Amino acid sequence: MARAKEKPGTARYADYKTDFQQWSVDQAELLRSGNMHAIDLPNVIEELESMGREQEHALASFYRVLLIHLLKWVHQPSKRTRSWSNTIGRERANIEDREDMNRSLAGRAEELVTWAYPRAVRDAARETGLPRTAFPKTCPYTLDQLRNPDFLPE
Repeated sequence: MARAKEKPGTARYADYKTDFQQWSVDQAELLRSGNMHAIDLPNVIEELESMGREQEHALASFYRVLLIHLLKWVHQPSKRTRSWSNTIGRERANIEDREDMNRSLAGRAEELVTWAYPRAVRDAARETGLPRTAFPKTCPYTLDQLRNPDFLPE
């Protein structure tokens, strides 16, 4: 075990900046043991906040990929593939799973879709070769449609 940083009155603990993995193990061990005075509280707080942001980023990313493929589905019907429909299904499953595990994020889905949509248009335009103006300015799909495993726009 790589231990680098000593806290007063404790064994040596890994440094947050030089061995994050071991630092994480050490902090969990300290929490389990109730050794609260040895916990690296500022960095534990920072990491907890970061974990929440990562959940939000992942959900927004799932919506963005779903939107890209729905836009391509509508604007390039002759190029529809099983891969596109598989991606649409996979991203909906990812969205469902992430929202089930993060109810507060499910309540912010409209905001995340609003953030993701312009990025999806940018990426869909790049992938299709169509101008961005070929796509609606605002998201044409409701949350119910985005979450519906059977919905495909025509």
